[in-house]
Amino acid sequence: MATMADVARSAGVSVATVSHVLNGTRPVLPHTRQSVLDAIDRLGYTPNTLARSLVTSRTRSIGLAVSAISNPYFTEILQGVEAAALAAGHGLLIADPHDDPAHERTVVQLLHERRVDGMIVAPSAEPRELLTYLARHDVPTVFLDRLVEGDTEGSGAPRDGGPRFDQVCAESAEPTARLVAHLAGLGHRRIALIAGLPGLSTTRERIAGYRQGLTAAGLPHDDALLAHGDSESAGAARATAALLSLAAPPTALVTANNAMTLGALRTLRDRGLSVPDDMALCCFDDFPWADLFSPRLTAIAQPGREIGTQAVRLLLERLAAPDRPARTVRLPCAFVHRTSCGCPDPGPPESGRSGAPGRSAEAGRSSQYPQSAQFERGTVS
Repeated sequence: MATMADVARSAGVSVATVSHVLNGTRPVLPHTRQSVLDAIDRLGYTPNTLARSLVTSRTRSIGLAVSAISNPYFTEILQGVEAAALAAGHGLLIADPHDDPAHERTVVQLLHERRVDGMIVAPSAEPRELLTYLARHDVPTVFLDRLVEGDTEGSGAPRDGGPRFDQVCAESAEPTARLVAHLAGLGHRRIALIAGLPGLSTTRERIAGYRQGLTAAGLPHDDALLAHGDSESAGAARATAALLSLAAPPTALVTANNAMTLGALRTLRDRGLSVPDDMALCCFDDFPWADLFSPRLTAIAQPGREIGTQAVRLLLERLAAPDRPARTVRLPCAFVHRTSCGCPDPGPPESGRSGAPGRSAEAGRSSQYPQSAQFERGTVS
């Protein structure tokens, strides 16, 4: 294998100059830099990443801890993280915390011990141990999808009570309210929500949006119509069965993620119930085959790839400016109007932002719950 000394001889420069070009540790004249790069290409030289990290104190690697990597939504996020990291010259180390607080703490420590430059984490419902570790070791970290609201120094918030970590997620409350409003606009008065795992910010916000939608439609809040599917298919199947056993069961369901949508559909099928004739259905999370179901699923589409891209950008900005104030970025979602809600087929599928069929942010807009500027554009705080 070619060595750095071979590159230096071929380019007619010192080994130190080659090191500066590779590591960016000192400005190099453009023509000298190009000579070094040409020699690297000519000789097929591969830099020693371990040796470089000793010089720069950086490994140019990012740790990603995300549960349920097999979930299509998190797969989109992973694609966004990987593409953005690669474009910035960073590698990726991936771990699955399995939404278990103890395991989460363990895998994050393992990533940290491998000297990643920073981490991107989708935190569990009980992230206190995680936050304490990250704060104690001052690990540059971005939380994605789920927000963390630390209120003590030990849990990851500074003394002034503001956020300590950068965060990026999709809007949750208003899109959920819109699904409820859409179903109410179709005449439904008993609309149920199958919510996610208690403790997650996405669960709290989608429950809040569900209640906002009921209030906007002039419908009462019935606690019996709010069930938890714990963000998984089996949990949603049980929650759907419980809702169907009520003396006055719902006529419409909102499911709060794609895994729970599948569980709800399984129970409805097992009970011999038809969507949307016996039960209207709207779901939070679009996925590639949602347009292939019969009926086609009306859904909220989250910008998974963009969430991943933004997370990398925030982390790189944090690495470049460690003392800047923490930021929270919220991205808008799209309402995808299909037929599981009980509406007539809105027409031929449109090509949307993620390339999936049938995605349209405008189709079927409900006049009873107009979108706000926050929903349309997202917010940064």
